[in-house]
Amino acid sequence: MNFDDQLQKLEKVQLQRPAKVLSMYLNTDPSDPEQQGGEWKIHLKNGLNQFESYLKESGDKQELKNFQTVRGKVERFVHGNEQALKKGIVLFASADEQVWFAERLQMRIQTDFYWEETPVIDQLKELRNKFPKSGIILVQQNQVKVIEAELGTILETKHYELDLDTEDWREYTAEQKRPMAMGKGGKDPSRDSFNERVNANQQRWYKGIAPKLDKLAKDNAWDRIYLVGEKEEAKDIESYMNKEVYQVEGKNMLDHEEMKVIERVVA
Repeated sequence: MNFDDQLQKLEKVQLQRPAKVLSMYLNTDPSDPEQQGGEWKIHLKNGLNQFESYLKESGDKQELKNFQTVRGKVERFVHGNEQALKKGIVLFASADEQVWFAERLQMRIQTDFYWEETPVIDQLKELRNKFPKSGIILVQQNQVKVIEAELGTILETKHYELDLDTEDWREYTAEQKRPMAMGKGGKDPSRDSFNERVNANQQRWYKGIAPKLDKLAKDNAWDRIYLVGEKEEAKDIESYMNKEVYQVEGKNMLDHEEMKVIERVVA
């Protein structure tokens, strides 16, 4: 189930007391000055304690039991992922497991807790609007990297390199050996010769990969496309693509770590 389907499913949830849904937004960003000492643990404990204390005072034993069941699930999830936390956690849970959504996100989140008949998804919608499903296309001469991401999380990365002998774009995975794209027998042409060839043929080469990028955007339902590279290179690819490009960044970032690219380009 993709994220939009999950969001629609949450929107339809309507429980009846004593059944309720815990909606939790927890800031776990280690770069946040207010989180340097792992304060999120205190916020988590205090947020859950507040509901439990209120329910004990209310005298509703079944609702208290439901909350304690949910609390156990939440604490197991959080502590089970403690060594792999990102900037925040978004979680929705009910005692009967009718509702369970838990994601560690690479986006800054404002800590909030709710115990209501319906999930409180306003902040999640805001996060979704800030960072919908996107394709970030990095271009550098005869190489192209595509990062597919959503809500600050990398979904997939694809690598393409132009084989200068056949002038075909080849896809390879990070685990695979890069194709010998620089000449017969893997011998590199001189840098000057290479640059001259790139300059002479770059537009035609980019025209060749544009349909692949359009197909990726269509097949994966990207809401936004970012193009990143030297200004002329990025503009060339944009001119050959049928899909609308949301933003062009004149930065050479193909060899940068993927999360650094997301933080620089999208954030």
